[in-house]
Amino acid sequence: MKLVNLNNKIKLGQLKTMSQKMYSGIVKAVVDIDKNLMVVDAGLHSDQERELLEHGSKQEDLWGINLCPNLSVDELIEFDSMINIRPMQGNNSRGVDDPKIRQKIRNLVLKLIL
Repeated sequence: MKLVNLNNKIKLGQLKTMSQKMYSGIVKAVVDIDKNLMVVDAGLHSDQERELLEHGSKQEDLWGINLCPNLSVDELIEFDSMINIRPMQGNNSRGVDDPKIRQKIRNLVLKLIL
């Protein structure tokens, strides 16, 4: 797992290399939209989620995504993870239902990738 933040960004080429060991050419990631953090390069979103929780993140700020580094910038982020199912927060799907949260995630991811 690799922790990415505004001071420790990741290169697109690194994501492409990571995607080669995952199925479907994706890189799983969990973002903390409050602390501007992202964990990449693990087999399960739940492992990444646990890593961030252990470092002080709050559950309501964590969202699971898949990065598709071989696609265009518009198709880079796939909003799909079991950790996103949170009826108490009004998110009833594996996606990210709130367009404002999706936009926060997009903005953060684009800031963290060189």
